[in-house]
Amino acid sequence: MDGAAEVRITRREHFSAGHRLFLPELSDAENYSVFGPCSNPKGHGHNYRLEVTVAGPVDARTGMVMDLKRLHDVVQAVILDKVDHRNLNLEVDFLQGVQPTTENLAWAFFQELAPHIPKGRLRRIRLEETDRNSAEYEER
Repeated sequence: MDGAAEVRITRREHFSAGHRLFLPELSDAENYSVFGPCSNPKGHGHNYRLEVTVAGPVDARTGMVMDLKRLHDVVQAVILDKVDHRNLNLEVDFLQGVQPTTENLAWAFFQELAPHIPKGRLRRIRLEETDRNSAEYEER
């Protein structure tokens, strides 16, 4: 394979976390009308699926863009160790002040992870909140 060709690789991960979608200036009834059951004052949780895509040239010696085990280790340390079994509104430093919608989480995860990718470049974050709901943030 031409070493200058770019290839994308993807690692799938998962984590469980709780959150609440709400605007503090609104009443519980108003929050419910905006966010539905996701505004439950006690919060609720999801079993998220996370896909991390890295792009780059294939190393002629190893045949890899990067070692997927290494990618897992980075995602584990930078994202999963901070969000798994946590309240995303209250316990995650890089999410403070962020409405934890799937869209915002995908963007925040990208921003947090991008500087730590050791080979290639972070290209896409895809986050599934449920089997029917997901968001993607992709480098442009």
